[in-house]
Amino acid sequence: MKLYRILTGPDDASFCHRVSEALSQGWELHGDPALTWDPEQKRVVCGQAVVKEVEGRRYRPDMKLSEQ
Repeated sequence: MKLYRILTGPDDASFCHRVSEALSQGWELHGDPALTWDPEQKRVVCGQAVVKEVEGRRYRPDMKLSEQ
């Protein structure tokens, strides 16, 4: 099965670490990153989709994707 997640967060080192952690766990980048301005927080917010192929498992809506 192929799993899909989108990681979001402020445009800072912590976001880059979250994406790097996902990549180190076998997730792959899917598409380009997205940036937007949050006027309430007065900061840039990032988003990056990632996908991962998992053999021998079936998708369930209650799966915790970050633990796959």
